[in-house]
Amino acid sequence: MNEPQVWTLIGVFAAIMLGGMTLTTTMIMKVTTTAVAGLRGEMNARFDAVETKIEHLDRDVAALSRKVFGETPER
Repeated sequence: MNEPQVWTLIGVFAAIMLGGMTLTTTMIMKVTTTAVAGLRGEMNARFDAVETKIEHLDRDVAALSRKVFGETPER
């Protein structure tokens, strides 16, 4: 092989490596974004469930306080 052929092979190899790294980085970013979005949805659902439970607990405590003290709680 002469020198221009070697430089051509080096350039092709560098382009292939750079393209592969770009493709890998892009795919990792897409997977990470999708995973984070799924995690946010799951956490929102869990927070909504906890909020509902707290609202029910607040209602129950208010009913118990009305029963025990015979008055309505101030809000």
